[in-house]
Amino acid sequence: MSDIAALRSQAAAARSAAAGTQPMAMPRDRPESPEVRFTSKLRAQTVKRDGLDWYQVEGYASVFEAGYEMWDMFGPYTEIVSAGAADGTLAADPEVVFRFNHAAMPMASTRNARLELWADDTGLGDRAYLNPKRADVQLLVQAIEDGDVCEQSFMFRITSGQWSPDYTEYRINSFDLERGDVGPVTYGASPHTSIAARGGEFLSLIPNLSPLLAREAYTRLAERADLTVTTPPPAPTPPTPPTVPAPAPAPAPVAQPAQGRSIAMLRTRLLVQDGDED
Repeated sequence: MSDIAALRSQAAAARSAAAGTQPMAMPRDRPESPEVRFTSKLRAQTVKRDGLDWYQVEGYASVFEAGYEMWDMFGPYTEIVSAGAADGTLAADPEVVFRFNHAAMPMASTRNARLELWADDTGLGDRAYLNPKRADVQLLVQAIEDGDVCEQSFMFRITSGQWSPDYTEYRINSFDLERGDVGPVTYGASPHTSIAARGGEFLSLIPNLSPLLAREAYTRLAERADLTVTTPPPAPTPPTPPTVPAPAPAPAPVAQPAQGRSIAMLRTRLLVQDGDED
């Protein structure tokens, strides 16, 4: 297994060299709205609100001052959401929806006042009031109660951040939630946090990976026991057609002797005839 610390060090050095004398404002090629997942103690209960029964689902979509791994074009680094990073966007009353796995139909939103957001010392909190008549809501609540779903995620856009002097850590000082979403997610790669990975996106990035990342990907794939390199059998060699001898050259034509009497002979006979007449 490759030494991740060495990889981080190489990535930081490449990042620093690319930045030059001007500090790099943001990680390069980082997704604009990544799905950052945090383990959260989700709670679901039935409550009365406006005279109606609702499922109340509550938890934290983000944890402040807790590092999680991210990757940019140079390699891995640690990213941290600073305490207070949500203050500006919450003050602007952003439009945010609550949904499962960032892809399902919205179940609540700040627009209809059934999604409440706040920030405290722990992180970005959310409380959603869900319609118990919806089948997708019933399934989600049952999954939370069974402990099958225990993580949350939020999608955001960075508005301010800075690198550490050695380019190994990036700190998000403020972010924008406008038209983003929060909600439960199914999986995370680590007990604390994870970044969603999609095979199609990875394959599309392969042609443009930096040499450092390409070598690391090659090394890790080569170490997988479930992958074998199958060499295709060589293509059959077509049979060599039999050699046909070249036809022998035609013999040069042999000059044939002139047929009939020659001019000299005829002339001699004429002279003889003339002599007899005299």
